[in-house]
Amino acid sequence: MTDYLDGNALAGPLAEIFAVDVSAAIGQCASCGLAGPVASLRVYGPDPGLVARCPGCEEVVLRLVRGPDAAWLDLRGAVSLRIPLG
Repeated sequence: MTDYLDGNALAGPLAEIFAVDVSAAIGQCASCGLAGPVASLRVYGPDPGLVARCPGCEEVVLRLVRGPDAAWLDLRGAVSLRIPLG
């Protein structure tokens, strides 16, 4: 798999859901334990949604699908997401 964007591609879509810049948040992969900014994830998409994979083990960390009146965010591939507030 080589046709991907970096996690900064999630900044706009996630800004529609969160009031903070999530691309700067530190996530930890549930599969390999690698921790790093959301911006370092490898993002595939945009259709039918965005899939973000760990740059270490390539497991899915995040899925984001947007419909006309709702968004679905799946973070089951992340152990945690630390969002800086200041």
